[in-house]
Amino acid sequence: MPSSLGDRTPVIVAAARTPLGRRGGRLAGLKAVELLRTVQLEVIARAAIAPGEVEQIIGGCVTQSGEQSLNVTRNAWLSTGQDPAVGCTTVDVSCGSAQQAGHLVAALIAAGAIDVGISCGVESMSRVPIGTNLYQGPGHYKTSDYPWDDPPKAQFGGSERIAAREGITRADADAYGLLSQRRAAAAWEDGRFAREVVPVTAPVLGPDGEPTGETRRVDRDEGLRETTPDGLAALRPNVEGGVHTPGSTSQVSDGAAAILWTSLGRARALGLRPRAVLDHQVVTGADPYYLLDGPVAATGRILDRSGMKITDLDLYEVNEAFASVVLNWAGAYDVGLERVNVNGGAIALGHPLGCTGTRLLVTALHELERTGGETALVAMCCGGSLGTASVLRRL
Repeated sequence: MPSSLGDRTPVIVAAARTPLGRRGGRLAGLKAVELLRTVQLEVIARAAIAPGEVEQIIGGCVTQSGEQSLNVTRNAWLSTGQDPAVGCTTVDVSCGSAQQAGHLVAALIAAGAIDVGISCGVESMSRVPIGTNLYQGPGHYKTSDYPWDDPPKAQFGGSERIAAREGITRADADAYGLLSQRRAAAAWEDGRFAREVVPVTAPVLGPDGEPTGETRRVDRDEGLRETTPDGLAALRPNVEGGVHTPGSTSQVSDGAAAILWTSLGRARALGLRPRAVLDHQVVTGADPYYLLDGPVAATGRILDRSGMKITDLDLYEVNEAFASVVLNWAGAYDVGLERVNVNGGAIALGHPLGCTGTRLLVTALHELERTGGETALVAMCCGGSLGTASVLRRL
């Protein structure tokens, strides 16, 4: 272990995620608190520490409404029946919420505020549809004097504006969608996700959406589909004249993920193996007209702050919100796709909004360990024209 690491250095000691369920699929019978508590308890169990060792939990969730309201991170923890003294916070940075949760826990440890914390994230999009919280109360968040010219009405518009600007065609988007599906299928076939996924027991729902009284074990991502070039070519675009279809767009999904962090000093005291450190972190804004340029902006900021070059990194996880987001990022930094989302991404696996930031960090960690790589970049586009980025370094 590098001698430069001090006792206050935040380190990852355990990481896990649930399988990702498709909308209305095998995880739809579970509330968000049930999904989230599963991974909260799993990382504690993997580290074999007492639950009361955890001082704070910070979780990401985007649609904080209904079953996901009133601090879903706290409600998930209380539902475990474990030590109620553990403090909990829920954050919203749109799609980057769970990634920012990791940034915040690591920062609390580095600052000496805590020694043990969990970052996590959850979204049950089957049960709490995206946008549910947008239409509550008397009006819309935008004021009559909103200063940004012609923002896209939805992320679909931003993805198409980027595609038009970069010359990304329907054929390009379809080809990337096919690549994501094939990589995800190969990763599952090769057992690459086995260490990071914790199986979930979920109720079986009947045609009326009500539990049948039966349960089943869910241990595999549901978004994988038999995908062919002809099948992709036959899909209708998301918007008229657009290049993206459901085959080149992230899937609406359910899932949760968690990471257990400690200070290096506490890890040594507890006999835990440090697995990785967070070398750098960024949350930054991008041009609202294009909405989804966040990964490019965040990567640029993190390279500037760290003094790193893009070629210093071994692995890249760039969230597949839309094919154009990844293709735009790869083109901006002249990175070959052979090192980007090597096990597939949200197009194939799914994108439970408030979970994905942690899911990407969990996957990047396990892939670094599998391949012997040292550093990974995780970058995401987020609603509100934000971007998040993290650099993980394996120990």
